Amino acid sequence: MKKAKKRVIPGFGISMGVTVAILSVVVLIPLASLAVFTAELGWKDFIETVTRARVLSSFYVSFITALVASAINAVMGLILAWVLVRYEFPGKRIMDGMIELPFALPTAVAGIALTSLTADSGFIGAFFARFGIKIAYTRIGITVALVFIGIPFVVRAVQPVLEKLDGAYEEAAMVLGASPATIFRRVIFPELFPALLTGTGLAFGRCIGEYGSVVFIAGNKPYYTEIAPLMIMSELQEYDYASASAIALVMLAASFLILFLINFVQARNNRLLKGGNA
Repeated sequence: MKKAKKRVIPGFGISMGVTVAILSVVVLIPLASLAVFTAELGWKDFIETVTRARVLSSFYVSFITALVASAINAVMGLILAWVLVRYEFPGKRIMDGMIELPFALPTAVAGIALTSLTADSGFIGAFFARFGIKIAYTRIGITVALVFIGIPFVVRAVQPVLEKLDGAYEEAAMVLGASPATIFRRVIFPELFPALLTGTGLAFGRCIGEYGSVVFIAGNKPYYTEIAPLMIMSELQEYDYASASAIALVMLAASFLILFLINFVQARNNRLLKGGNA
């Protein structure tokens, strides 16, 4: 007769019930409300709402700036994680703690600070203004704000994987005559790729829905720097909840698609790694 496995937390039924209840209250019910409010429009009105020229422009601004910012975060986040893990230097703990500053700092405060710095009269903006480059109130400024709020996701996703990476494989490759670039490309990067992809995806998801840190630096010029979250807020201020829900539903669908693609690529990559190890 087999012994029943003892579980650390007994009572699967109760634990599962609490988990489903919390998930429903925090995630499922709020998301379902979007579909309920959007249903008031009907399919034709929904399509007309989300395909208005101004709404499409806001989608484009949100997605293109989020994509550029996420690409920058992927590169810079990997470099930051590498420096924090592989090197020892004075002030390392301070730098490591500052990575999480965008999480703790209110987004409105971040937006005001970045706007002050990158405006033509600001410390950074004045320097670039000499060369005719404007940062604040342009899409460049939006991208800067999104890089600021998104980079911790990449660093914190890659850092623990890099810390646990076995250095024996790098040493073996070096002994066999591989160059540093080859070692990174063939030995290190495949191990970091799933974590890097996860962090970049999370950063992208955060960026497309960011409002507080962007609304100040964007300038909110229609068809140029107006973002989708601002369009949602504008509809809410006019008490047009159905239209606001329709725009939000598109953003929600995009976020789900991003998460699905990330999980699909991760699963595929894990299968390839297991097949290679076998």
